[in-house]
Amino acid sequence: MAETPRVTVWNEYRHELRDEKVAKIYPEGIHGALAAMLEEGGFEVRTATLDEPEHGLTGEALGATDVLLWWGHVAHDEVSDEVVERVHGRVLGGMGLIVLHSGHFSKIFTRLMGTTCDLKWRLDDRERLWVVSPGHPIAEGLGEYVELEEEMYGEHFDVPPPDELVFVSWFGGGEVFRSGLCYRRGLGRIFYFRPGHEENPSYHNPHVQLVIRNAVRWAAPTPGTAPVYGNAEPRERSKG
Repeated sequence: MAETPRVTVWNEYRHELRDEKVAKIYPEGIHGALAAMLEEGGFEVRTATLDEPEHGLTGEALGATDVLLWWGHVAHDEVSDEVVERVHGRVLGGMGLIVLHSGHFSKIFTRLMGTTCDLKWRLDDRERLWVVSPGHPIAEGLGEYVELEEEMYGEHFDVPPPDELVFVSWFGGGEVFRSGLCYRRGLGRIFYFRPGHEENPSYHNPHVQLVIRNAVRWAAPTPGTAPVYGNAEPRERSKG
């Protein structure tokens, strides 16, 4: 792995081209806003979008990616199964994956989770994002909670129990939601982070930006022994 994680920000890039409100919030696209704040954090960043050849996620591009950020909403079904298979293999091989907001319904996240990843939702609510693992590196630098104006996501969130739970959200309507979940699949680390509805400027919030930068560092591959699979000769042979 490179000393500084190499990051690819993937975005379907549809809302920003069709909705004036979203375009005003993210004139360079959600991927552009995320890439800019990650570059400010010292990361090497490239972007990719749905309508590029192979969705911008060629074997070469993924081979040069240590951590992949994924934002999608209205076009999950347009992501090719071949590209999903390619990303899946890279995650199992050690590439980090950060799934943002409505990416919970993406083909890659549902495949890695093995569940529907369904939930409740409602537009326009007040969110209090609570840190429930204050010693976790993804929460480093935050206080007890972050206040946001966001889309509501509510339990039950149909995902497997996480390896680590970093954030839980409370909403003005009374709902709660597990908003920061860590998983390991194969050699790869996965972080799901809830905020980021396209009509809310959450990715301009410095606390949200801090979480994503922390998550990139957490999800980046770490050196270790490469696993060996398949038929194996015995290391020792019994005597007698």
